[in-house]
Formats: sequence, C-alpha cells, structure tokens
Amino acid sequence: MTPEKHMTRSAPSTVQATTVTSSLLTVQTPGRGFTDLTSEVAKFIDEVHARDGALTLFIRHTSASLTIQENADPSVLVDLTTALSRLAPENAGWTHDTEGPDDMPAHVKTMLTQTSLHVPVLNGALALGTWQAIYLVEHRARPHRREIVLQFIGGNQ
Repeated sequence: MTPEKHMTRSAPSTVQATTVTSSLLTVQTPGRGFTDLTSEVAKFIDEVHARDGALTLFIRHTSASLTIQENADPSVLVDLTTALSRLAPENAGWTHDTEGPDDMPAHVKTMLTQTSLHVPVLNGALALGTWQAIYLVEHRARPHRREIVLQFIGGNQ
C-alpha cells in the first residue's frame, strides 16, 4: 500500500537576474540581545524595486550574528539568550580574554549561529513566514556599532 502524500508544490517560476544591488546597514546595538532588522531590510527591498530574487545579509563581525526567529512572543528571544549563555558561559576559563570576559563566549556564540542569511524575495516582498523576523544578535555586553551587507540579486519591477 502506498502512503498518501501530504505535500504540494507550486509550479516553478524563472526570473532572469538582471540586477545586483548592495547596501551597507549600520546598526548601533544596545548591548547583548536581539535587534529586529526586518523593517529596515524590507525597506531596502522596496527601495531597489525588487521583484523576484534572493537577498543575502552578511554581518562583518565575529562577536555578533544574524538569525531568523519568531517575532510574536518576546520570551522566545529571552530563552534563546539564556540558551546561548549556557552554551558559552563567560566563566568557562577561556584563554582569549583580551577584550574582556564576554569576548570569547561571543565568538563561540557566533560560531554556533550564523554570519549570513539568505532570504528569497517573491513578488517584491521578503518570503518570510508569518511569525518570522530577521535579527542581529549582539553577543557582547556593551553597545557596539555593527555593519551588515545587504545584497539583492534578481529582477526588478
């Protein structure tokens, strides 16, 4: 007996990549925690008149990272911060501590997360799910100035 399939897929669509557009997003973080970048990234997609293609985000740092996570319940971000602190605690006896006790744990947290993201762009909008947002994750305790490269590759409207 063949099991029922519970999947559907839309018909493939093709876009000729006619443009590559880049921008540098600078963010002043308040210190450890999550900064929602979604509206600023969506504004970039709107300004470049993106239609269909791919957006790449790349953070130019080794002690901060990028992630896509839930945007509905703020306690998710609190729990994620707690989990990362448990995985890379400041008091683990790290050798590298030149910039303070939070520096090496920040490097480990970045290694466990991501320095780049790829988000499809469909019909001029980020193809994020209902409860998804794009976040910069600051792993250092004090505020930092962070740079994220935004690059859209695809077709324009």
